[in-house]
Amino acid sequence: MKALKFLVGVGLLPLCAAASLALYDMLLALPGDALKSLSALWFYGGFLFWVILFISLPRPTKSYVLAHELTHALWGLLMGARVHKVKVGESGGSVTLSKSNVWITLAPYFFPFYTALAAAVFFLLRMKWPMQPYLPFWAAVLGFTWAYHLTFTLAILQLRQPDIHEHGRLFSYSLIYLMNLLTVALALAVVAPLDARTLGGILLSHGRECYQTAGHWGAEGVRLALSFFQNGASIQ
Repeated sequence: MKALKFLVGVGLLPLCAAASLALYDMLLALPGDALKSLSALWFYGGFLFWVILFISLPRPTKSYVLAHELTHALWGLLMGARVHKVKVGESGGSVTLSKSNVWITLAPYFFPFYTALAAAVFFLLRMKWPMQPYLPFWAAVLGFTWAYHLTFTLAILQLRQPDIHEHGRLFSYSLIYLMNLLTVALALAVVAPLDARTLGGILLSHGRECYQTAGHWGAEGVRLALSFFQNGASIQ
């Protein structure tokens, strides 16, 4: 099973590259361009602001533990599981579910809970009030909350995680990277705003390019390997 997941992890790598390009396109979709628009700058500023806080101040571990366990519970509900108990403390927490799978297990690493929550709040507010004048603020909130998720995730992944070991490093890290980018891209699509079909089209376009490039490199690698072995055989 781990061998299969390893192959899936390899297959996800071009999609990870495509998601990276799609996220950049989401930043391009903000008013102006990705380097000059006020909203994009606020996104970067919010991201950097949290990184500074994370490095320089005591870390709000309990808020991360809360998000971690609630993410397990949320994805458990999405996967049809029943949530029996959620426990959150200063040093850790737990959630008891009726079943588990790879999505439920890895969800706290790949799903930025507070970023998704911020996008949901923005969406609800936009249904009642015009939110365009506040777009830079919300872009900063998305950057801040995503940085919050990433810093804590990177910190916790430095420790040995049974969840990662269970599914294999390459598969787990590929899925974590991919889903992080897709979630933030969706959040930016809500704030930008863009519809899901536009995001899907962008991802499909970049995915096609990345897999074609990976296929070309793979074929070239096989050709070089065969040429090397054939030349070696002829010399002998």
